[in-house]
This record gives sequence, C-alpha cells and structure tokens, in this order.
Amino acid sequence: MKKSNLSHYDQSGAASMVDVSGKAVTSRSATARAYVSMPADVMAAIPRNKKGDPLEVARIAGISAAKKTSELIPLCHQLQLSHVAVEFRLEKAGIEITANARTVAQTGVEMEAMTAAAVAALTIYDMTKALNKAIEIREIYLLEKTGGKSGTFRRKPAK
Repeated sequence: MKKSNLSHYDQSGAASMVDVSGKAVTSRSATARAYVSMPADVMAAIPRNKKGDPLEVARIAGISAAKKTSELIPLCHQLQLSHVAVEFRLEKAGIEITANARTVAQTGVEMEAMTAAAVAALTIYDMTKALNKAIEIREIYLLEKTGGKSGTFRRKPAK
C-alpha cells in the first residue's frame, strides 16, 4: 500500500496527525482482546500471588493506559473517555482479557481499547513472571468498534 493511501501521511508523504475538525461528534465504542498464555501451575498460583491480585492490578493498569494512549501512540488524538472497562476470563491455559472504551468524540477509541488490553496483559506478565518466564502475551486485536463515519466493525469468529 502506498503511503498516500494511509490516513497518517500528508500529500508529501510526511507523517501527520489526521485532521478530525470536520468530522461529526458521535458516540463511539471499541472492544479489544488480548490473551496471556501460561502453564497450569502459574494459573493455580494467581489467587495467592505475593505481589497482590494480578488481575485487579492489571485492571487498573489497563484503565490507566487507555487514558494515556495519546501519550504512547504518537499520532493518536487525545480523547475524553466516557468509560473504560477491563474484564478477565480465566481458562485452563491462560487468561482472556477484554477491554472496552467509550467516548463521544470526532474520532474512534480503538487504540484506547487495544492499549488497555495490551497493558493489562503486560501487567499480568509482570505480576507472575517470577513463577515462570515462559508466559506468553498474544492475540491482541480489535473485536468490535461502533460509531463514526465508517460505522460498525465486528470481527468474524475464528473457524
């Protein structure tokens, strides 16, 4: 794909922040997913982690990260977030993280949701790495986004 087809490049090919001043303010939401894969012994140790509850610390880290996304991603717009939620589902082989962000703005919150999921996953790793360094963070992706000119996107379930 040519740079000119990407929204974060100007006509001369230089990186630039997208001008959203002409876009309508609409209600927007995004949900992202991340997965932390870990051995069964690490999963079993989570409730009695010496550093504290990794999931609650990861929840706060994810919410905080969503609020700082524009500081981390250079061309990302600073957004007034209406809500951020980070949820966990424990599975036999790891933890599924789902992060949701909402706003009423001129641009979407996909990056905020994905940042929340990624930082929550990194926090779980940090809180459990003493037990096993082979823990893996993987599958960080957008599940759904709503609002804005492009409308709704929903990832099709894997087959």
